[in-house]
Amino acid sequence: MSSHAHPVPHQPTGFVSKYIFSVDHKVIGIQYIMLAMTAVVIGVILSVIMRFHLAWPGAHIPFIQGGIMTPEQYAALLTMHGTIMVFFVLTTAPQGGFGNYFLPIQIGAPDMAFPHLNMLSFWVTFLAFVAILAAFVVPGGAPISGWTGYAPLSALGEVTGPGEGWGQTCWIISISLFCLASLLGALNFIATTIDMRAPGMSLFRMPLTVWGWFVTAILGLLAFGVLLAGGVLLLLDRSAGTSFFIPAGTVVNDQLQPHSGGSPLLWQHLFWFFGHPEVYIAILPGMGVASHVLSTFSRKPVFGYRAMAGAICGIGFLGFMVWGHHMFVSGMSPYSGFAFSVLTMSIGVPSAIKTFNWLGTLWNGKIIFKTPMLFALGFVSLFVSGGLSGLFLAQPAVDNRLHATYYVVAHFHLVMGVAAIFGIFAAMYFWFPKMFGRMMSEPLGKIHFWFTFVGAYLIFMPMHWLGIAGGIRRYADYTAVDFLKPLQPVHNFITWAAFVTAGAQIFFLWNFFWSLKHGAKAGKNPWNATTLEWDTDSPPPLDNFGGHYPSVYRGPYEFSVPGAVEDFVPQHLAPAEVARTK
Repeated sequence: MSSHAHPVPHQPTGFVSKYIFSVDHKVIGIQYIMLAMTAVVIGVILSVIMRFHLAWPGAHIPFIQGGIMTPEQYAALLTMHGTIMVFFVLTTAPQGGFGNYFLPIQIGAPDMAFPHLNMLSFWVTFLAFVAILAAFVVPGGAPISGWTGYAPLSALGEVTGPGEGWGQTCWIISISLFCLASLLGALNFIATTIDMRAPGMSLFRMPLTVWGWFVTAILGLLAFGVLLAGGVLLLLDRSAGTSFFIPAGTVVNDQLQPHSGGSPLLWQHLFWFFGHPEVYIAILPGMGVASHVLSTFSRKPVFGYRAMAGAICGIGFLGFMVWGHHMFVSGMSPYSGFAFSVLTMSIGVPSAIKTFNWLGTLWNGKIIFKTPMLFALGFVSLFVSGGLSGLFLAQPAVDNRLHATYYVVAHFHLVMGVAAIFGIFAAMYFWFPKMFGRMMSEPLGKIHFWFTFVGAYLIFMPMHWLGIAGGIRRYADYTAVDFLKPLQPVHNFITWAAFVTAGAQIFFLWNFFWSLKHGAKAGKNPWNATTLEWDTDSPPPLDNFGGHYPSVYRGPYEFSVPGAVEDFVPQHLAPAEVARTK
C-alpha cells in the first residue's frame, strides 16, 4: 500500500485538554453527538407531553403549573420541541457529529483545517443549548411564538403573552449563538474538503457522504448568516425601540405599541430564506449516508455516482430559490406564488434522480439486511413518502387550504424530521464500530428499527387525513370546537402510536451504552467497506492514520469488481496490490 509519512502530533495529557476542550475532530464529533442525544431525549419528552394533552385535554398533569395544561403552555411546549429538534438534533447530529468525525478521515486528512475554530464552534453550540434550556426557567417561562418566531408576536415583549418576555429573549439569543457556531463550522468543513484531500482524492473520488457534508456546509454558510442578521434585528426591536418587524398602529391587549414602519413579512422572508435551506441542511447528510450504506450492503457500486453528486449540488442550489412556498398564505402576488410553485416542483427532479439511483443501486444487489441497511432503506421510504405530499403543498391553491392543518405537520415531519433521524440511526449503527471499537447488538438494532419504522408511519400517515378533514395544527384542545370533535379518535390513535414509538427508543439507548463496554470487539473493517475510514484502527489514533496517510487510486464504491478475488477493492490499495483471479 502506498502511503506518505507525516509527524504524529503529541497526545494531550490532561483530562480537560483530551476530552473537554479538545481540538481533535473525533472528540468534538462525539461531543456533538452526545449533545444531540441529550437534546433528542428532551425533544421527544416534550412531544409525548403534547400528545398526552391532545388525547386527554382535561387530564391533570402533576408537573404542569396549575395542573391542567393551558393553550399558552401547549404553545410553549410546541415552540421548544420544534426549536430543539430542528437546531440541536437534526442540524447538530448529522453535520456537527458524524461530519466532524468522519469527513477528515474519509478524505485522508489528519484533522479539520482549523482545529481550534472547530472546538470554538462546539462550545458556542453548547452555550446556545444552555440558552434555549434557560427559557424553561426564566420568569414567564418558555416562548409561545412557535419555532419560527413570527413577528410581531416575538418582537413586542411580554405584552403579547406569557413567555414573550425573558423566554423569547433566551430563544433569540440561543438561535443567534447557534447561527454563529454553524458559520464557524461551515468555514471549517469547506476549507477542509477543498484543501486537505489525500493524494489522488479528486472531487469525484470523494464518498457521497463527503459531498453531502460539503454542500451542507455551503448551505449553512449562506443561510445561517441571514438568520443571524434577522435575530439581531429582532432583538433590537424588543430591547432598543427599533421597528424592523413591527408596523405602525399595532394594538396588543388594548395598548397601542410605540413602533412604526416595520414589516412582519420581512421577518418571514429572512427566516424562510434560512428555513428552507435548513430542510436540506438536515436531510443532505442523511442522503449521503443512505447512499454510502446502500452501496456497502448491496455489494454494488452506487448507481450513477456522478449524477448522485450532481443531484446533491442541484438540491443545494435550488433550495435557496423556493423559500416563498412557506409564505403562500401571506398574501403574496399570484405571479410570485406561481414562480415559487414552479421552482418548488423543479427541486423534485434532483430528488427523483437520487431516489431512482438508490433503487438502481439495490437492483440485483447481494443485499445484506444488517441494521444500518434497514435504517438506510427506511430513510429512502420515509423521504419518498414525505416528499410526495410536498408536491401538493407546492401548489398555492392547495396550500392555502392545507397550510394551517396537520397535513403540513405530517409532510415536514416525514421528509425532514423522521427521515433525517433514520439517516442519523443508519450512521450510528454503521460507524459505531469505527468510533468505539465495538459492535452494537444486531437483535436489539432490528427490534429498534421495526418499532420505529412502523411507529413513524402510524403517527404521521393519519395526520395527512387529519389535515384534509380540517384538523388545525398548533391547536391545543380538539374537544373545545364542535367541528373538530369527530377527529378526536384519530388523535387518540396517534398518541398511542407515539407512546409506543418513543418507548422503543429505549432499545437504542440501551444498545448504545451497553455496547460501549460489552459489545463484541470490532476489527478495522467489519463491513468489508471500501472508503478510507476503514483503513485505520477502530477507534482511529489521534492523527487518524498513525503518521502514514493513504493515497487514493479509485472511486469510493468499488464493489463486485470483475476479476478481483474479493468482492470489494478499497480506495487506498494500489492497482498492483489488488488480488485478482488468474
